Amino acid sequence: MNELLPRTSSRELQFENGSAIGISNRWHQGQYCSILTEAGIVGCGIYDLKTPAEFGQAIAICKGTPAQPLSEPEDLFDSKIVGCTPKAESFGIRVGMTGREAVELMLKAGK
Repeated sequence: MNELLPRTSSRELQFENGSAIGISNRWHQGQYCSILTEAGIVGCGIYDLKTPAEFGQAIAICKGTPAQPLSEPEDLFDSKIVGCTPKAESFGIRVGMTGREAVELMLKAGK
């Protein structure tokens, strides 16, 4: 197997309000992760908010640091939301809440 190939993984994650898909993508000197719900995405800072906002999509992002990057979807659980689209705000998602709290609100909104 070529160790220079990028890696992607996905798995089902359980929350109080339902299930979501956790996604991790890694490549040489880079990575990103997200949690996909029926209503939208909680992801790391690689996601842009402007374009999804134009399309009425619910996106909430957390931000890692070079010393502590967000690589796996579970890394988003305790990370703080640093930005979100108006649609995500309509679900009650706010800057400063945890990624887990944002996922729970998206799961409620998707029902």
